[in-house]
Amino acid sequence: MPTPIEPGVILRDRYKIHRIIGQGGMGSIYLAEDIRLEGRQCALKEVQHESSLSKEALKQAQDQFLREAQILARLDHPNLPKVSDFFSEENREYLVMDYVPGEDLRTLMIEARQKNKFLAESDVLGWSTQLADALDYLHQQDPPILHRDIKPSNLKLTPSGLIKLVDFGLVKLMASEEMTITILQGRGTALYTPLEQYGGDTGHTDVRSDIYAFGATLYHLLTNSAPVEARERFLRPESLIPPRQINPAISGKTERAILWALKLHPDERPQNIDEFRQSLVGRENPATQPGFSLPQMTIAELVSTPIDRILIAFALLMLIVTLLVTLLEG
Repeated sequence: MPTPIEPGVILRDRYKIHRIIGQGGMGSIYLAEDIRLEGRQCALKEVQHESSLSKEALKQAQDQFLREAQILARLDHPNLPKVSDFFSEENREYLVMDYVPGEDLRTLMIEARQKNKFLAESDVLGWSTQLADALDYLHQQDPPILHRDIKPSNLKLTPSGLIKLVDFGLVKLMASEEMTITILQGRGTALYTPLEQYGGDTGHTDVRSDIYAFGATLYHLLTNSAPVEARERFLRPESLIPPRQINPAISGKTERAILWALKLHPDERPQNIDEFRQSLVGRENPATQPGFSLPQMTIAELVSTPIDRILIAFALLMLIVTLLVTLLEG
């Protein structure tokens, strides 16, 4: 693991390191102060390349970082932190992003679990619409951008109620020939990773991979229980417990949408974010939801209220009157 930078160090004569706010195998994320803009806090994402790389391979990795950082810097969406700068220093690469205050959703879920409660479905669905907006924006880029590491700890709830999808560490670009180019190498977190993503850069991932992780995240938030990993489900399909068996307060509609997103084969999932969003919070389309059928209702059930019966009786009376008038005129 790379050696972290000590607090107080100033990078690029501009960014003063305060403390580490995240850490991984390729580097750390730091809370820093922009000393050129008094009072502005930012997050520095650090990437350190493997020391075993040849000079040529290191140069290629640095050039790739530069190209991809330029793409990330062009993104502008309220549910994504803004990338404002990027640079290299001592064989380490840095992305400078807005610092996002607030708690991440994993922390909120843990606090609810400690109180023997679940997060409210209405809150989770409200957050999901914001996440869907962010992912739809990424997927609509040219070429489309995949996040590949959607999980509760990468979703921060700001004091104003805005959800931010943070950590661009595993973002990928989808090239036109359906090959993928990795931004800041990584493979995601196993609990939220679909089967096709286990192949790393050799596996074919697309927008449906983010949809799987989206569904796994909602499963975790609503049940306080991590979903079974895709690899285990492949061997034991029955190992995934339906969400309502854990939290009966979840609506059937929400459960169906989550289980749809968690299908092991990409072709069986929603094919785009809008389709998944509609299954969660929009008007249901039974034809697009596997295993869903319209309930069989009798005429008695359809006219179960007194008003219904009065309206139907009046309609029948008007029909009889119309028929009698027609016969008399004939």
